[in-house]
Amino acid sequence: MRDKNATQLITADAEGISLAAETLRAGGLVAVPTETVYGLAARADSAEAVERIYRAKGRPGFNPLIVHVRDAEQAARYVNFSEAAHRVADKAWPGPLTLVLPLREDAGLAPAVTAGLPTAALRAPAHPVMRQLLDLLDFPLAAPSANRSGFISPTTAQHVLESLDGKIDLVLDGGIPCENGLESTILAIRPDGSWDELRPGPIDLAQLHDDVFGEEMRRGTGQGSIEAPGQLTSHYAPGKPIRLNVTQPRPDEFMIGLGEMPCDVNLSASGNLEEAAAGLYAALHLAAASAKSHIAFAPIAEKGIGKAINDRLRRASA
Repeated sequence: MRDKNATQLITADAEGISLAAETLRAGGLVAVPTETVYGLAARADSAEAVERIYRAKGRPGFNPLIVHVRDAEQAARYVNFSEAAHRVADKAWPGPLTLVLPLREDAGLAPAVTAGLPTAALRAPAHPVMRQLLDLLDFPLAAPSANRSGFISPTTAQHVLESLDGKIDLVLDGGIPCENGLESTILAIRPDGSWDELRPGPIDLAQLHDDVFGEEMRRGTGQGSIEAPGQLTSHYAPGKPIRLNVTQPRPDEFMIGLGEMPCDVNLSASGNLEEAAAGLYAALHLAAASAKSHIAFAPIAEKGIGKAINDRLRRASA
């Protein structure tokens, strides 16, 4: 399984998922659809396999990876899963929520997965393809987004090939774009019970806290360093300058709109933010491939999943 080998694109049916499992057992790299974006999966207990992720993506070694597991029971083999974490997982897993928790001494994860941190980031994904794959394996999967580091995340199999063709072994084609279209919300549950949102995403943490505990969320103060993916200042970049909060584009700008307005591509003609989030990266891929030298974005309301959209746009334009 050398990097120079051509990447196979296979349908995510039973036969394809079985082949993906064989490839992962042997230390290979497989791009897999999830409900957020396509992930670049490798066995999280193999230092060599995890190193292949970093090499294929050109990812900096200080940026940790998310470990994908079947459920909280499997997650508890690798981190100290508190009662609070169990209650949160019971409510939000499987789904687009990543939990950052203290690493167990006997976790057995490849050191590069955690980038030397005393914590690990874990998620139980909801996408049926990823879940079927995890059911076939007796190890967890490290899986960052399946694209070159710092560039636009992929929501289709074709997006993956545009970025990583020839650098990975397989792409499991889920057939339709990823449902949420944005990476998971990342939550660090601190020992004192406070919560830190390390990356906004599809899950609203204030609402989740109220649903689970029936009280207002107590926010932590943060650690001031990289604890999880998606915290780098520059990320999700299309390779062209981006101007935000635009209502009148310039002639050299590819205009990405929201609501009723003239534009090159519209995230949601009705202004629906969930629809806008699902189509965000596809729109950025179109803008990157266009003849226009710059990209302009319509204003996005800073509410609900709009906060996560704006987070991605600020980093993409940095």
